[in-house]
Amino acid sequence: MATRLRADSIGSLLRPLLIASIFLVVVELCADAVLAQPSPKKIRLSLSSTTVALLPTFAAFDKGFFRDEGFDVELIHMPATLASTALMTGDLDYNGAVSGVISAAVQGRPVKCLVFAVARPLMFLMSKKEIKEARDLKGKKVAGSTPGASATLLAVQALRHVGLEPGRDVSILPMGGTANARLAVLESGAVDASLLSVPENVIAREKGYNELLFLGDVVEFAQSGFGATEKRIKENPDEVYRMVRAQLRSVTFLLDKSRQSEIVEMIMKRWKLTDRKIAESIFQDVARVLAKDAVVSPASVQTLIDSARESAKVTRPIRIEEVVDFSFVDRARKELGLTK
Repeated sequence: MATRLRADSIGSLLRPLLIASIFLVVVELCADAVLAQPSPKKIRLSLSSTTVALLPTFAAFDKGFFRDEGFDVELIHMPATLASTALMTGDLDYNGAVSGVISAAVQGRPVKCLVFAVARPLMFLMSKKEIKEARDLKGKKVAGSTPGASATLLAVQALRHVGLEPGRDVSILPMGGTANARLAVLESGAVDASLLSVPENVIAREKGYNELLFLGDVVEFAQSGFGATEKRIKENPDEVYRMVRAQLRSVTFLLDKSRQSEIVEMIMKRWKLTDRKIAESIFQDVARVLAKDAVVSPASVQTLIDSARESAKVTRPIRIEEVVDFSFVDRARKELGLTK
């Protein structure tokens, strides 16, 4: 009986120790599992502006699509021309100014665009109050962005649409990369018209400036995506694929009507808006130009190429496949069950 009592006593003493040991083993295993998980890969992605035309990229960042693919993305504000150079030196991983990527490719740099999220330009040609029609800009000055960047290329397209030849009939002045800066130049009186995006066009309308043209009605112009060097594409195909897939998931999210309230909230937070109606209006404008399933027409890409060729005075014809690699977005569409 005494022996049995001693055994029971020993068992009572050992049981807590056994439980504690098991607990420590479990804790160590969990810690090892956490440590074994790879940390997100740092990615540097440049954007030439904060315009809402770049909503697909901001949504991929804000809603965690990049993070879900295993990336810690740093969004870096940088002019398109500087970003093209930084891409080649390795100071950037991806250039979010697709017009800059195409301009660099047209000039012989080994870079390619990988995805476009916007099919038509979310740009408005706004003018002084006394100018009522676009063709009245003959002999006037129009604010573009940096040479070869989207607003400058689009200004050329818009003026030609109304029968005016840039350089001969109208002067396009380089005024920096942001719509806010181009609005300020218009307000200063230094130019007669300016290419503005949302919400700067709304602000300009409220101040009495005239909307001469919505470029999305007259021009196909692929935008809002990113590109990389051919070296990165070749050496890191899985990373490139996951970056492209994150962008495609963002476009799909933005076109999901059941998520509209969530999207409007995101726009208000990102652009620090307090008026929900303005945010809703902005979203409706962006939705007009989004590229469903990130599909853009060959004509819209060729327009970019031809505009870049003209700007850089490159005379030889350049094919789309020389400056764009659609293989990653094509693969992502198939994986996500989207049809081209």
